[in-house]
This record gives sequence, C-alpha cells and structure tokens, in this order.
Amino acid sequence: MSYSKIYLMLIGIMVSWGLNVSILKVLVAHTDPVTMTSLRIFTASLVVFLVLYFLGRIRLPKKSEFFYVFGGALLNVVLHHFFLAEGLTKTSATNTGLILGMGPLLTVILSMLFFRKKPSFIRLIGFICGGVGVSFTVLAGGNGVHSINLGDVEILLCILSQALSFILINKAAQTMDPRLLTGYMMLIGAFLLFVISLWKEPEGLASLASAPPVFWAGFFFSAVIATGMGHLIYNYSIGQVGAAEASIFLNLNTFFSLVGAAVFLNETIVPAHFIGLFFIVAGVLLGSGTLEMWMLQRKNKNLSA
Repeated sequence: MSYSKIYLMLIGIMVSWGLNVSILKVLVAHTDPVTMTSLRIFTASLVVFLVLYFLGRIRLPKKSEFFYVFGGALLNVVLHHFFLAEGLTKTSATNTGLILGMGPLLTVILSMLFFRKKPSFIRLIGFICGGVGVSFTVLAGGNGVHSINLGDVEILLCILSQALSFILINKAAQTMDPRLLTGYMMLIGAFLLFVISLWKEPEGLASLASAPPVFWAGFFFSAVIATGMGHLIYNYSIGQVGAAEASIFLNLNTFFSLVGAAVFLNETIVPAHFIGLFFIVAGVLLGSGTLEMWMLQRKNKNLSA
C-alpha cells in the first residue's frame, strides 16, 4: 500500500479518535470509567479478531512474540488507559492536553534511543510545529497552565506508556502482523482492566444496567469504529511507515476533539484554535515526510525530463 493511502487512513482515524473524546465524556457520565473501558476494549478486540478471521490472519503467537503481546497489552491498554483515567481526576484539561501533545516527540526520542533512527531536519521542524500547534489549540480553550501536580505526572506516565508501546509494535512488526498483535493486546489488556475494575469499582457492572440507549450508541461507535478499527489500522500503519512517522498524526487529535466538543457538547471554538490548526497541519506535512517525498518526486521528475 502506498504511503499516500496510509496517510489518508491515518487522517481518517484521527477524525474518529477526535470525535471519540466527546463520546467518552458522555459515556463516563453514565458509568464507572474503568469498567466501561474494559468492556469497550474487549468489544473492540472481538471486532479486530473478526476482521482478521476474514483476512485469514489469525494464528497463535510464537514463543518469541509473547513478550511483545504482553508488553503491548500492559503499556498500550492497561497503563495508558489507567493513568489517563486517574490523571484526569486530579489535573486540568489544559495540562492534560499539553502533556498528551508530547506523544509524537516522545515517540521520536524513543525511536532514536531504541532504533538509533535520527529524524531529518525537516521532520524535526515538523514535530516542533506539531507541539506548538497543540499548545495553541489547548491553551486557547483554557486559563493557562496550572501548577504541576500528581495528576500531571500520571498523564505523563499515560503518554509515555503509549509511546513505549508504539516502539514495541514497530519492533514486533518484523515477525508478527501488527493487526494480529493489536487483537491480542486488546483482549489481554481488557481482561486485566476488568480485574482492576472489580477492585476499584465494585458497582461498575450495576452502573451499566441503568445506562440509557444513547449510551449504547456511543459505546458501540467508540468500541467498533474508534477503538477496534482505529487501532487496527493505526498499528498496521506503524509497521508500514514507522512509529515516529505515524505518531505525528496524533497532533490532529487535538483539533478534531475540539470540533467534536463544539458539535456534540456545545463548547466554543475561538480564532486561536485556527492558529493551532495551521501549526498542526504544518507539523503533519513536515513530520510525516510528505513534504520530503514531494520534493524528491519533483527532483526525480526534473532529472528525467
């Protein structure tokens, strides 16, 4: 599959993930968050395995691949979602958005450490632009950055665990289909989260019984489209273009989540958000390598003319 098609799919995923933020806000208002998350991810894992069944890609992991399966489940599912849920109860949305916006930069740093892969100057500028864009977008909707607290540390651990999982997925893609890895990670991670929910939220299952129909509509969109198909395609993209290149698209999450909040939650979009969008789009074009590929194609075309 060409890089341009992969990049288009990544943009589509970012749209669904951005809208998913608003949907999750509605879902956690009706149920206990960890219990709901464990069942949502379990449902997503069933979707992934259903797709893999029709693709003929299901197999048991090899002995050498179990490290990636359990490591990915622990980092990408359990720790990421647990620290996100805990951190949001202790820190501001402004601080949370800014820290989550560090995801692409953390992924690049980890890629350099683990794979000795240095980004080009143009891509490095792209990652900086993406970070600036996320900062503009988040600060436009808040009252500035508040003092650092335990919640900020937990959000940092949340995004760090996810960035580490992207490195594992990138490494595992050498022998294992990332889509199959996604299914096993979700299945194991959902089970571990459910065990945690029984301890933290003993009334969690009871809260689901009284949830209204609108809850289930949002639940299945989140589980099937955003989480199941979204992570299936995103992790496949990591195996195709690399962890750092795919992670730059995460910057688009901030803007699409704002759009979703405006549409579904009646929150306000201000002019500064569009400044943030400019830097985010610039960051994606530069950091993903799109501009470099366009320049290379143009150079080759001129040489062959």
